[in-house]
Amino acid sequence: MLLSLVLHTYSMRYVLPAALMMGTAPTYVLAWGAWRLLSALLPARLYRQVDDRLYTIYQSMVLFFFENYTGVQVSWAAGRRLPRFASRRVDWIIADMLAIRQNALGHVRYVLKDGLKWLPLYGWYFSQHGGVYVKRSAKFNEKEMREKLRAQMKAETPMYLVIFPEGTRYNPEIPKVIADSQSFAEKEGLAILKHVLTPRVKATHVAIDTMKDYLDAVYDVTVAYEGTVDHKGQRKLAPSMTEFLCKECPRVHIFIDRIELKDIPEEQVYMRRWLHERFEIKDKLLIEFYDAKDSKRRNKFPGKSVHSKLSLKKTLPSLLFLGGLTASMLLTESGRKLYVKTWIYGTLIGCLWVSVKP
Repeated sequence: MLLSLVLHTYSMRYVLPAALMMGTAPTYVLAWGAWRLLSALLPARLYRQVDDRLYTIYQSMVLFFFENYTGVQVSWAAGRRLPRFASRRVDWIIADMLAIRQNALGHVRYVLKDGLKWLPLYGWYFSQHGGVYVKRSAKFNEKEMREKLRAQMKAETPMYLVIFPEGTRYNPEIPKVIADSQSFAEKEGLAILKHVLTPRVKATHVAIDTMKDYLDAVYDVTVAYEGTVDHKGQRKLAPSMTEFLCKECPRVHIFIDRIELKDIPEEQVYMRRWLHERFEIKDKLLIEFYDAKDSKRRNKFPGKSVHSKLSLKKTLPSLLFLGGLTASMLLTESGRKLYVKTWIYGTLIGCLWVSVKP
C-alpha cells in the first residue's frame, strides 16, 4: 500500500508544473487582452514590443519548469551565437531554450499544424502573437502564410521563425508513419532516412522566399534526448511533456548548424532537394548518436559539447509574478468568476476567431 502511494506520488510530479502553466493562462490572456484594447490606436510596432515582453514573461515561467525544476542538462555542440532574425527547425521547448539564452524569447514565432489552433486560449493567442497555422498537401494556403509573414515584417518585428518540416514528431511506436515517409522518399528518388521523417518543403520555401530580405540566416537545429534507447538498443519515442516534467530526460543534446541564405536555392524544386540533403545530414548525426558501434561515441554530437545552465534569475521572477497574480484573482469571488469566464468565453471567442480568420 505504502509502495503504491509512493509510486503514485512519484508519477504525479508533473501535476504542479502543469497546473501552474495551465492555471495562469487566463490571467495571462486577460493581461494581453487589456493591452490589445489599449494599443488599438497605437502603431503596430509598439503593440508588438509589449506583446513580445508579455510572451517572454509567460514562456520564462514555462522554462522554469522545463529546465530549473527538472534539472535537465542542456548540452550544445557546434553552437554559435544566433543572429537577430533566424528561421529554425526544432522542437518548441528547445526553441525557447535557445531564444532565452539570446535574450530573444519574446521574438519566437511558430509555423504550426492547423489543428493546434483549436487549443483553448493558446491556439487563438499563438495566432495573435504572429504564429502561422498551415494545412498539409493540397490544402496548404500559400497566400495566407505570406500575408501573415508580411504583416510581421511591416511592423518590423524581430523574429525567430520556427518551422517543423517533418510536420509531425518521429515516433518509433507508429511504424506506419515512418514506412509511409520512407516510401514517399523512395518514390521521389530521395534518400531513405532512418531517424527522421521525409521533410515537406512548402512552408519552408514560402517562409524563406517571403522573408529573404528580412532574415539574417537559417539555423538547422538537431535535437536528441538522452535515455531514449531501450535495452535492446532500439530508439524510443522522445519524452512527452509529462515525462519531461517527471524528470525522465536527464540531458538534451543540441547540434546547431548556421546556413547562409546565399547557400539556399530559391526555386522550390531545388530547395526541396536541398532540404532533404539537410535532413540526410541530421539523420547521419542521429545514427551516430544512437547507433555508433563505439560506445564512447554514443550520446554525443560531433565537436566539443558545452553544458549550459539556465539561471533562476531568468525564470523565477516570471513564475512568482504570474503565480501571484493568479492566486490574487482566485482569492476573491469576483476574481474567480472572471477567471472561469475567461476560460469559457476566451475559448469560445478564440475558436470563432480562428475559424474565420487565419
